[in-house]
Amino acid sequence: MPTTGERKFRYLDLAPEQFRDPNGILRTKTALRRWGAASCFKETDLYTTKYGQYESTDIEQFFFGKVDEDGRQAVEFFSQYNSFNDFSGELSPDKVFNALLNYMSIQKFRTPKGLRYLSSLIRQTDKNRLLLEIQRLQNLHCALWTECVWSIASADDTEAKFIVTDHPVTVYNREIFPGSDYARTHTDPDIRMNGTHTFFPLSPTRMLILTNLSWARNPYGGGKKLRPNPRMFRTAMFNFTDIQTGRQLEEVEVNQINFIMKRRAHRYIAAANEEWLYPERKIPSDHWRKLDDRYLLMPDPRCLHLGGEILIGYDNGRSEAYDEYGHRPWQKGYRKKLKGDESRTLYAFQGEFARLFGPRRRGMNDNFGGRKPNDTDSAEFHRYHLDQEKKNLPAGLKQRRDARSV
Repeated sequence: MPTTGERKFRYLDLAPEQFRDPNGILRTKTALRRWGAASCFKETDLYTTKYGQYESTDIEQFFFGKVDEDGRQAVEFFSQYNSFNDFSGELSPDKVFNALLNYMSIQKFRTPKGLRYLSSLIRQTDKNRLLLEIQRLQNLHCALWTECVWSIASADDTEAKFIVTDHPVTVYNREIFPGSDYARTHTDPDIRMNGTHTFFPLSPTRMLILTNLSWARNPYGGGKKLRPNPRMFRTAMFNFTDIQTGRQLEEVEVNQINFIMKRRAHRYIAAANEEWLYPERKIPSDHWRKLDDRYLLMPDPRCLHLGGEILIGYDNGRSEAYDEYGHRPWQKGYRKKLKGDESRTLYAFQGEFARLFGPRRRGMNDNFGGRKPNDTDSAEFHRYHLDQEKKNLPAGLKQRRDARSV
């Protein structure tokens, strides 16, 4: 909300209703309003269950109430996160991590658009049943998001800041246009698809972006193909030292992200400034695929590495192992060399990224070779990355000056 002056949003209805005036003339209601928080994104009894004459708000009070309280603390923490050193005292990494994932997973379901998605998923239209299913499926997205590459981008230095929408957990897949049959049927691209990014605004200036590891290692493949081990309900391991921070977005990038959020919203968006509600006026192209021409949501691949197997030992002698895609030792695909040779495509991508953006990193992490006193590679290391693109670019692809659209 505005930090000075009247504490009200600029609130935009993307599909304003029509009505007939006393003279019978068809008119459209005002699309842009100036409302306080109590009036925005409000739908009466959205979470009220009804059984005959009896109505209950228990789900909203006792289920969503706990989710929101834990989620609020987690969102506030990650909105200021810079490195693993931010954890201190009694603050538990696993607690804030699980609270954030649970909050985002439920938030993806609980909006009007999310409820429609859930209805198509379980083929059930009864509202009471949908609200019960949210509780049962609340962690549906968590394992896959855990195994994503996490990056937190900042809009501290831009005039525009992030908008708010009525479907804030946003997904983007460059190959699935908002008007396509798939998007209309399923409401959102499947997060199991290689090329699907999930992003969520933590504050007006901080954005959490989750990218499938398989896509970050090989952005030259098909964005609609399923990532390795796409099974959703399972145990997954997370490495905090892999989180990338420090990326400062450019003005056009903030507007591109706001444009995606606007197109993926259900009906309403809001912002502190009216101009931010119309990001399509500030971007070079609103073509869905071209929004990704310069890797808008991609983490910096120069901070990525191959492998990633996690081994765990317990005091009682028991041990566990997971590869980077969550496979267990007895499962098919464990530590298997993936089709497309991720080592070559990752090296090629690192080189292309270095060529497009120069030696300065777009994100740093806490891994060995990641976070440095400054975020710029030496001339020798930069040259090494540039050479990798020439050596490893997949057959049939040519170097692109500004974009990788093929």
